[in-house]
Amino acid sequence: MIQFNCDLESRTMPMPHYWEHCVGSGHATLALRADWQRQLKRCRDELGFRYVRFHGILSDDMGTLVNQNDALLYSFFNADQIFDFLLSIGMKPFVELGFMPRALASGNKTVFHYQGNVTPPRDYKQWADFIEKIVRHWVERYGIEEVRTWFFEVWNEPNQPQFWTGKKEGYFKLYKYTVEAIKRVDESLQVGGPATSKNAWVEDFLKFCRKNKLPADFVSTHHYPTDAFGEVSTDTVEQLAAGRRSMLREEMQNVFARAKGLPIYYTEWNASSNPRDELHDESYAAAFITKTVLEASGLVENYSFWTFSDIFEENYFPSVPFHGGFGLQNIHGIPKPTYRAYELLHELGTEKLLVDGIHHTVDAWVVKKENSATVLLTNHALPKSRIETEPARIKLTNAPNCSAAYITRIDDTRANAKKVWTEMGKPDYLSHAQVERLEEASRLIREPLSCEFQDSTINFEIDMPPHSVAAITVEF
Repeated sequence: MIQFNCDLESRTMPMPHYWEHCVGSGHATLALRADWQRQLKRCRDELGFRYVRFHGILSDDMGTLVNQNDALLYSFFNADQIFDFLLSIGMKPFVELGFMPRALASGNKTVFHYQGNVTPPRDYKQWADFIEKIVRHWVERYGIEEVRTWFFEVWNEPNQPQFWTGKKEGYFKLYKYTVEAIKRVDESLQVGGPATSKNAWVEDFLKFCRKNKLPADFVSTHHYPTDAFGEVSTDTVEQLAAGRRSMLREEMQNVFARAKGLPIYYTEWNASSNPRDELHDESYAAAFITKTVLEASGLVENYSFWTFSDIFEENYFPSVPFHGGFGLQNIHGIPKPTYRAYELLHELGTEKLLVDGIHHTVDAWVVKKENSATVLLTNHALPKSRIETEPARIKLTNAPNCSAAYITRIDDTRANAKKVWTEMGKPDYLSHAQVERLEEASRLIREPLSCEFQDSTINFEIDMPPHSVAAITVEF
C-alpha cells in the first residue's frame, strides 16, 4: 500500500491560484456568440478565471481595419462589444495582438478557415500607428486604470511558419514597433512576448530587448506534452507515450531559469495539441491536468488552459457532442472531467504543505484552508505505461480532531459525461433531455468518508483507480 504523510503544523508554502489567472478560447468573433458568453460566465462563476485570451482581435472578420477606395477605415465596435461583455462578468482581456489586417499585410498567406493573415506588415510604421490608435481608443473607452490591468501579447506562435512568415528577425521587429506604440499611450501598460510555441526564443527575445533597450514586462510562451515528440509519430497516443512523466514541469523550470526573474505567462497548454484527441474528454486529461497544474507552483504567474469551450472552429465547427476538442466544456456547455478538475482546484486553499511519500503513478498534495485541509491525489500515467488501481493510506499528523470528512472523485465512472453519452449510443445531436442527463452525469458527488483519529493523527485509506482524481477534505 502507498503511504503519504503530512504534518499539518509544518511550515506552509504560498500557493496562489495562478491557473485561474487566464483561460484560452478560439478566435475573437466566437466571443460575439450567446452560447460562448454563457459558457465563459459559468467558468468565471464556478472556476474563478479572471482573464480570457483568444486569437484574431485584429483580423478582417472583426472589421477592425479595412481598406476601401485606398482609404483606411477603422472600426473597433466588435472588439468593444467583446470587451464590454468581459468586464460585465468580472473578467478582463489578455489581448493577443494578431492577426494582420489585410489592409496592412505584405502577403496573402492565412491560417485556419477564418483566414487570419500571418504575414508581416508592408509598413511597420503604419502597423504601429494602428496599434497606438486602437490602444488609445480602449484607454478612452475603459479608462487608463482599467487598461493598465490588461496584458498585451504580441502575436501568436511566431516560431511556427503557419502563424508567421516573417521569421525570428521579423517578429523582433514587429515586437519593437508594437511595444513602442503601446508605451507611447502609457508607459505602465503591460506588454510581452515572444508568445512562442515549445518554449522557444525566450533567451533570444530577452537579449534583443536588452540590446535595443525595449521593455518586456513579461515572458509568454506555450507548451503541450506532444511538442517535443512530433518526430516520433503523427499519432497523438504515440507522441504522448514517447514522453516523460512531469515533462511540462521540466520545461517550466527551464523557462523559469531563462526568464531571469520576469513573470512567466503560459498562454496555451493542454493534455495534447491535437484538437481531436479523445483523451481530452476523458478522466485521463483530468488526472494529467490536476497533476500538471499543481507541479507548476512557484514557477509561473499564469497557466492559461487552452480552451474553456469546444465552441471552437480553427478547422471547422464540429457538431458531435464529444469529439476530443480542447474545451473544458463541450459544445452544449456540458462539463468534461477536466472542468470538474478545475472545480476541485478552485475549492483549494492557498497554503500548501510538504507531503512525504512517492509512487510511480500516484501523487499527493495537501492544501490548507481556514478550518479545513484537502488532500488531492491523482493516479496518472502516460499512454502505454503501466497503471492500475492503487490503494493509498494518508496520515495527517499534529491534527485537531475532525468534525467531518468527505471525498469527491473524478474517474472513469464518476463526473464523466462522455461515458453516459457512449452508453446512449453516441448520438450526433442531443435533445434537451439528453443534455440535462449528461449535465447530471458530469457533476461532482461529495461522499462522506470515515477516518481514524488517535493521538492527534488522522488516518484514512482509499483506492485510486487508473487516471483518477480524488479530493479528500477534512474539516476541523
